[in-house]
Amino acid sequence: MMTSGKTDESGAGVSTGAAEVDICIIGAGPVGATLACRLAREGVRVAVVDRAPLPPMEHPDFDGRAYAIAAGSKKLLDDAGVWGHLPQVPCPIEDILVTDGRVGEAPSPLSLEFTREDSDQPFGWMAEARALRVALNATLHASPNVTLLAPAEVTVVRNEAGVTVTAKDRRVVRARLLVAADGRASRTRSQAGIPVTKLPYGQSGIVCAIAHEYPHDNGALEHFLPGGPFAQLPMTGTAEFPHLSAVVWSEKDAMAHRLAGLPHEAFARELRRRMGDRLGEVTPVGRRWVYPLSAQYAQRYTATRLVLAGDAAHGIHPIAGQGLNLGFRDVIALSELLIEAHQRGEDPGSPALLARYQARCRPTNMLMFVATDALDRLFSNDNPVLRMARDVGIATVQRFPRLRKAFVKHAMGI
Repeated sequence: MMTSGKTDESGAGVSTGAAEVDICIIGAGPVGATLACRLAREGVRVAVVDRAPLPPMEHPDFDGRAYAIAAGSKKLLDDAGVWGHLPQVPCPIEDILVTDGRVGEAPSPLSLEFTREDSDQPFGWMAEARALRVALNATLHASPNVTLLAPAEVTVVRNEAGVTVTAKDRRVVRARLLVAADGRASRTRSQAGIPVTKLPYGQSGIVCAIAHEYPHDNGALEHFLPGGPFAQLPMTGTAEFPHLSAVVWSEKDAMAHRLAGLPHEAFARELRRRMGDRLGEVTPVGRRWVYPLSAQYAQRYTATRLVLAGDAAHGIHPIAGQGLNLGFRDVIALSELLIEAHQRGEDPGSPALLARYQARCRPTNMLMFVATDALDRLFSNDNPVLRMARDVGIATVQRFPRLRKAFVKHAMGI
């Protein structure tokens, strides 16, 4: 019988006997891999399947992409044993300035600032995407309770008795629950016949990194513009670029692609037109990424011995930087239920457990879906009436410390 542990990822010489595990996770992105690490730490036997290879060591070359990790998500990564494997120290976010305006103009004098006085810990941390991948892979390979099938193309059979996952190279995994964490275009969700409602925005996000003249002092900027929000997020500097930030910049589709394709100096000028002089001269660093923006939600999160997690269950506009953190909240809820079931010797794929997971996560996720959609529609336009309404709203939150702290606590996931 194939045992759980560091499976030969090439499939060469691997026994064709079945690996018996408790949970099989399809998708080794941040959500799926973190869930596997968290469960394995508590003695739950887990298999992780992904079409891409998962080398135990990678070179964490800087590529400009980063994740905003909320406080609740950081605790999850700590509990999963992942945070300590990060090859670079993430940058804390300790100040967030929220402004409204037009491109090339000074922002509205009515602004909102979340400061160190609004929380007893950082609002979040900026971790490089590749660094998180390095940490996840290292943690997965270090766990004796994790079986890896990667790269692997698999077929899945689910029924009341259990789940059988078969790879093309004849490796087999049998589990009692299947977790679909394979992204927005989840094949696992589609094969289960779970409908999805999609909402395109006609916007694309430009993601890149910038070096800048002045230190960011762990401060972030969220500047709302008619074409979409512009965010500057503080990152840990390097020897070459001591002052470094990530940029997530939303524009209408055609404009986003035109801007991302500009020559270096012209692109830098467009950055300055949106973020002003607060960080001095700016220099784009590394590659520019462009992603179409949309929202979607699955009509249900469960099927026979199946649950959806992360982007397979929901996708929201990045206006509040909560996409990955929403997926991590799924992991927190699901791991609590599965660890408790494991400790009690209960069936992790029982209909009752699956129903509890959906009841705990889907209503909250739907509220975030509605909130981010409403925020984008309110702020991504130049309607004078709406401009006045949102500026008054921003100023109102700024005036009431208790309201600011309530916003912060919810966004931090604590």
